[in-house]
Amino acid sequence: MSTAALFDENRLELLRSVITQDIAARRYYGAVLAVARGGQFGICEAFGHADAGGTRPLRLDSVFSIFSVTKAITNVLVLRAIEMGRFALTTRISDLVPEFSGGTRPEIRVHHLLTHTSGLPIVFSPRPDMYIDRLDEIVAAICAHVRPAELPGEHVAYSPMANHALLGEALRRTDPQGRSYRAIVHEDLFEPLKMRDSSVGLRADLRSRHVVPDFRGNFPITHPGHSNLGPNGAFEEEHAEMPWVGVAASVPDLFRFAEMLRRRGELDGARILSPAMMQMATRNWTGDKPNELYKTLFLQRGWPPAPAYLGLGFSLRGNVICHHLFGTLTSPGTFGNYGAGSALYWVDPERDLTFACLTAGVMESLDNIERFQRLSDLAVSAIL
Repeated sequence: MSTAALFDENRLELLRSVITQDIAARRYYGAVLAVARGGQFGICEAFGHADAGGTRPLRLDSVFSIFSVTKAITNVLVLRAIEMGRFALTTRISDLVPEFSGGTRPEIRVHHLLTHTSGLPIVFSPRPDMYIDRLDEIVAAICAHVRPAELPGEHVAYSPMANHALLGEALRRTDPQGRSYRAIVHEDLFEPLKMRDSSVGLRADLRSRHVVPDFRGNFPITHPGHSNLGPNGAFEEEHAEMPWVGVAASVPDLFRFAEMLRRRGELDGARILSPAMMQMATRNWTGDKPNELYKTLFLQRGWPPAPAYLGLGFSLRGNVICHHLFGTLTSPGTFGNYGAGSALYWVDPERDLTFACLTAGVMESLDNIERFQRLSDLAVSAIL
């Protein structure tokens, strides 16, 4: 079937024009967007620039720090490790990382970390002013300083850092080959999926194409690294290992990752996850509970709180009409992940639709939700 038979070209042009207008209004600097149905592109284009001064036009092969979309990379490898029998959804984290013990910590299991129901507090760093680019140091600091605020399973509270630092460490400690987190990601995910413009840390050969994050005052903390490259220098560290926030990737690579998920765990003959695991992971495991972090933010703007709709490592669209990054027109089973004010992918399995977008100029969290809700709805409205 031709691309013309899959998309309404006038609606695709409307989507392009909205992005162009947003950039002209300085809402953000630029975007690279891929929208495809059944693997056939309707849009795969770059818009605008990488920087505030408009000196670096974005290209399809521009490389972005994808922030918390990194969690999706870690999550998929955790699900794969479960399929390999290395641990289970029911495994205690303290059995995998024995230093993470004491109090109610032994009650926290792998599935609690994947669903953000661990009871750990919402913290961006284990202690103030520490470098965040070394996984061993972060895990040691979590074990020393981060303790549950409540019992696991009671609430959904998005974990910006601790959950996925522990999951990354669990991957490392249970790896039969004794590999680093970086090596596991590259050898078990990036290489088989041919994600050649992706790296854990900023690989040296990608530096010239990297879109240096510009938070524009829209993020509450800094991200320092050992090389002292600036307040957010961790995103420019070549050897950084941050399983919660530290992957760099291009949109074509992020699209390949999303396509593997759309195809129920396989792409071009590379099987990453089983269909059974995909079915399990894309169910709503948090019921009607709200995400406590976003509940607070929504109320501040006068928006009604919505259910968190979390699967095993994936955000889901769900059934309620509400403010949502995936839009209001995607099917309830739509799933994906997002990164601070700039990064999003989702898969609508009912419509066979894949959306991947990385942007320059980090937006405020709720403005970003409104932005991507609009773009997602425009993408859905373009299909025939």
